[in-house]
Amino acid sequence: MGTETTVLEVSGLSKSFGSNHVLKNFSVSLNKGENLAVLGKSGSGKSVLIKCIIGLIVPDEGSIKVFGEEVHELGQEALDQMRARIGFLFQSNALYDSMTVEENLLFPLRRHWITEEHANSDDAVKEALDDVGLLHTRQMMPSELSGGMRKRIALARTLILKPEIILYDEPTTGLDPITSREISELIVNVQKKYNTASMIISHDMNCIHATANRIVMLIDGRCYANDTYDTLVKSNDEKIRDFFIETI
Repeated sequence: MGTETTVLEVSGLSKSFGSNHVLKNFSVSLNKGENLAVLGKSGSGKSVLIKCIIGLIVPDEGSIKVFGEEVHELGQEALDQMRARIGFLFQSNALYDSMTVEENLLFPLRRHWITEEHANSDDAVKEALDDVGLLHTRQMMPSELSGGMRKRIALARTLILKPEIILYDEPTTGLDPITSREISELIVNVQKKYNTASMIISHDMNCIHATANRIVMLIDGRCYANDTYDTLVKSNDEKIRDFFIETI
């Protein structure tokens, strides 16, 4: 990838809930302009990892540095400003049903220090919708949109803040194969246009194959493997092969 700039560094992360040791000395880094997939079974700790990264869960041990700053040492205002540089695409999309598409997109801009950076919010809405190919939906309600369109609008709302990191939580879950492929293509297009660093949490091997520059496998709470799709798909390790068996 040429000269690499690390925008996210997770080191020795551990988190338990009672006797359930979800993350055990987990480490991973994410570089600017890179799409990194985190692959693991349901309940393996992928969602806990994301929540630790954005400061919603405090880890038991370890370090999480975003843009060089230790997340769990930040005060609330600094944490909010850091989160504004991170886009988050929820699995459920999390659109407000009572708001139009435009109102949903304007919602993240409401903090005064964000509004100042996006003085022309009308242009920001247009660009974000154009990025996802849905400019015509501006005055529509979420209930009028298909599942794939709602996913695109959720991504547009993420893009309106021009995030430097995007966290995708199961971006193709519940979508048909054609729409899933379109969302995967959109993730790649966003990476190319904005040079974002993205962490993609997914079970969808087709999505991972299409989008990821590198894959980290979260198995037994640890970083079990860290390599490209083309390398991992050839592995003789049974734990790794189990994930790829349907795509070989």
